[in-house]
Amino acid sequence: MHIIERVNKVLSYPLLEMGESAITTWLLLYITIGVFLVFFLTIRLSKFLVNHVLVRYTSEIGIRQAIGGIVRYVLIFIGLLIILQTAGINLSSLTVLAGALGIGIGFGLQHITNNFVSGIIILFERPIKVGDRIEIGETHGRVVSISARATTIITNDNVSIIVPNSEFMQNKVINWSHNDYKVRFRIPVDVAYGSDIEKVIQLLKEVGFEDPDVDADPPPAVRLKKFGDNGIHFELLLWTTNAIHNRGRFTSGINVRIIKKFNQHGIVIPFPQRDVYIKEGPGLD
Repeated sequence: MHIIERVNKVLSYPLLEMGESAITTWLLLYITIGVFLVFFLTIRLSKFLVNHVLVRYTSEIGIRQAIGGIVRYVLIFIGLLIILQTAGINLSSLTVLAGALGIGIGFGLQHITNNFVSGIIILFERPIKVGDRIEIGETHGRVVSISARATTIITNDNVSIIVPNSEFMQNKVINWSHNDYKVRFRIPVDVAYGSDIEKVIQLLKEVGFEDPDVDADPPPAVRLKKFGDNGIHFELLLWTTNAIHNRGRFTSGINVRIIKKFNQHGIVIPFPQRDVYIKEGPGLD
């Protein structure tokens, strides 16, 4: 009993006075455990909301992740307020301390604050969402998670790239799947002068229709772009929904099919060449 009283006395010893409130070891333990439980429970609740509740209303993972993230941040804010109130800390007494820390936070944590605010904006405005195929600078990949500070992107090489959320507010972002996953690919194709134009157009369309990843609606189309120095420039237009995350493989497969088709039908793909004419004249052998 004597030991319990001594432990209770040590835990109740005031470490810091804040107005009418006293910061004790027991209070710090209570707040630490409470904060841990708030973060732990909000993470579990957010996952349950995303994977079990919202899935009944929408199958799009990006929408579910955004709603789950916003709900989690709101619950964390409310939970922290409840912990401070039940701990007996007068929130008005924290005003002076918050003001003193404000300058330090403004200078030392400005980037973290900027990323956090940018993350909230991303969750609300949804310029990008989980599952989107995006390009930002030299980074190309699929968004797999959006957290409070940064967004994780997986490249086709299975490399995870962590991008601070503020980068999406300050730089140009190309979102290949912002509206839906159907995009149009433009495949440039050159043929030699003298080729049968109608035959070239027919073969290019056949390549598009034969590829299983190409959508039938809208159908493949071919455009004659211009007459170049070494050949005629065509463009094969293909709509696809399945190949948005495998653009390299898709375009490579289309190019291989084009070469095989052209070789089967005698269509020549030109290469740069120059004709040199030697003119005869006095003094020239």
